[in-house]
Amino acid sequence: MIRDAYAVILAGGRGERFWPLSTSERPKQFLTLIGGKPLLAQAVDRLRGLLPPERIFIITHADLVMATRSVAPRIPPDNVIGEPFGRDTAAACALALALVRARSPQGVFCVLTADQLIKDLEVFRATLRAGLKLAHGSESLITIGIRPAYASTGFGYIEAGKRVQKLGKIEFLEVQRFVEKPDASTAKRFVATGRYYWNSGMFMWSVASLERALATYRPELSAMARRIAATISTSRFEASLRKEYQNLEKISIDYAIMEKAKNILMAKGVFRWDDVGSWPALANHLKPTAGGNIVVGDCTAVDSAGNLVVSEGRLTALLGVHDLVVVHSGRASLICPKERAQELKKIIRALAEHPRYRKLL
Repeated sequence: MIRDAYAVILAGGRGERFWPLSTSERPKQFLTLIGGKPLLAQAVDRLRGLLPPERIFIITHADLVMATRSVAPRIPPDNVIGEPFGRDTAAACALALALVRARSPQGVFCVLTADQLIKDLEVFRATLRAGLKLAHGSESLITIGIRPAYASTGFGYIEAGKRVQKLGKIEFLEVQRFVEKPDASTAKRFVATGRYYWNSGMFMWSVASLERALATYRPELSAMARRIAATISTSRFEASLRKEYQNLEKISIDYAIMEKAKNILMAKGVFRWDDVGSWPALANHLKPTAGGNIVVGDCTAVDSAGNLVVSEGRLTALLGVHDLVVVHSGRASLICPKERAQELKKIIRALAEHPRYRKLL
């Protein structure tokens, strides 16, 4: 076990990218599509042998606290914290800072997400172990960049510079810049240089280094973290959280800090990783049937190939169709061409405009 080290798993997603199976009441991290367990349960299991459950926090939405505790029973109930409003990852990281600081002002912690797929677990744990060790006594903000397997347009990128340190087999590189999701030609150019890595959205830092970064770039979040830390383990905590979150800016930790700070290092992630950001991405982790379709649930396909079918509690029959996403949940169905699955937010926005359908989101 690592001295004074903690992990914070962010699990506040609201379920848009895997609609209609994933909804605000059952977001992506609760789904069991790959690996035989909900994604959140897999995220907790990945920390076995690295940190004890009492040093793992889960930050979710207030409405999902009970469901989260059910999916992650190893985590002490008081370590599952519900945000009253979704304010993106900068607010969640500030809350994480308050939680860890209340336990260990000299501590270090990693920020992970609940809805990613990670294989090569020993390499992943070695990466966290090395990053947390480096964070002790260091002013660096450490992120994990994933060596790209292909020229993805669905991920942000990190441009890395020279190697500054190596702990065991884990290399740490200077970060030159963060880049938003590129178009296809830019992604190919990035990968060809060998200098660009996928932005995993995972971080490691000390309490002190994150406090300094927040104080410099987002002082309102730094002040919020200190006020919240003073109420942890008191009856005022939930009321304080609601009051603090009420008027917070919605901003990611990348925009708030990581794209501005100069003391950022990147651990080179050489484990297999995917944030499974769309229905077609699911196909990369499942074996096709003899007919060439990816199927979860019951499906009969005739003269049909290249389809992704997720059929919950019913039979789906396909005849003469190709390259579709077909998803049936208990209350809604989705049918679209694979190449348009990234546009799912258009359906979400359209449904949100109709009171009759909002309850399906």
